[in-house]
Amino acid sequence: MSERKEDKVRVAITCGDPAGIGLETIMKVFADPRMIEHVTPVIYAHPEIVKQHKKINNIEEFQYNSINSAAEALPKKVNLINIWKDFKGTIELGKPSKEAGEFAFKSLEAAVNDIASNKVDALVTAPINKDTIQSKDFNFPGHTEYLAKIAGTDKVLMFLVSDTLKVGIVTGHVPLKDVASQITKERIHEKLALMQESLTKDFSINRPRIAVLGLNPHAGDNGLLGTEEKEIILPAVREAFEKGQLVFGPFGADGFFGSGLYKQYDAVLAMYHDQGLAPFKTIAFDHGVNFTAGLPIVRTSPDHGTAYDLAGKGIADENSLRAAIFVACDVYKTRKEFREYGLNPLQKQNVNDKDDYRE
Repeated sequence: MSERKEDKVRVAITCGDPAGIGLETIMKVFADPRMIEHVTPVIYAHPEIVKQHKKINNIEEFQYNSINSAAEALPKKVNLINIWKDFKGTIELGKPSKEAGEFAFKSLEAAVNDIASNKVDALVTAPINKDTIQSKDFNFPGHTEYLAKIAGTDKVLMFLVSDTLKVGIVTGHVPLKDVASQITKERIHEKLALMQESLTKDFSINRPRIAVLGLNPHAGDNGLLGTEEKEIILPAVREAFEKGQLVFGPFGADGFFGSGLYKQYDAVLAMYHDQGLAPFKTIAFDHGVNFTAGLPIVRTSPDHGTAYDLAGKGIADENSLRAAIFVACDVYKTRKEFREYGLNPLQKQNVNDKDDYRE
């Protein structure tokens, strides 16, 4: 049976920092003609920059269709919108610059405008340099905060997802010295609620089991190495559990991942950025995806950065970007089905709920 046109998801793909590996990975993904059987891509870049990357990285199989608006995007074509018509010259690969940062923002801004006007269905963002992109129009720690501001919400969750592991972050892009002061019961409850809703509506997991990590080494060792677990995290876990959420912890982060205990849970809530992302990238780096839960739109990104040291060498791995595109399509379709039908009543439930929270 042939695929219906309306089943194909129109995915906006930003080029990210053009001095990094974003465009190389995009072109490698869509050099495979099988990709456009499943998705209608709209890439926001510039023909000359694309030509530069194509030549340097020797990706001759990549072909595209130039369009002026996402509304003109053709199925079974790789569609390209020129986001900086008066741009002249080239970008030096592997080198951060304000020009590359401005280019990245123009790509992001154009894609966000198109998803806001329903010209595309989902957004995939290639990596940016969080320093060079800064301007009067972009004064944010990263994509997540910018998109939250555009959406008019401060309740979002940085959610790293793969087939084997899903990790959310309580404090996100904040300096390590400020983490402890930002760990509150209210914030933990907010992130747990966002995680549970996303697992249910975006990933079709009924009654998800969520593990919560401690902040301190060994989850505080009963107050010996810190009191945040006893005073904040454990009470939050207990309250969530008593309200019917299958939430467990707090667990010491090192042993939790090292022992494989994470495999018993549908998702993990970490207290800070590196506590969650370091093990996630170790376990799922080549297929992990950064997903922003809580937004009214679907947004994903590969779980790596600009990788300037690899730019222009033709060796960047495109698997994480490919996974980001597939996750964006899957979440878009799942949300649509959830709105229309609700949860699948035949889906297997989690019934092993006798585990108690950890003292």
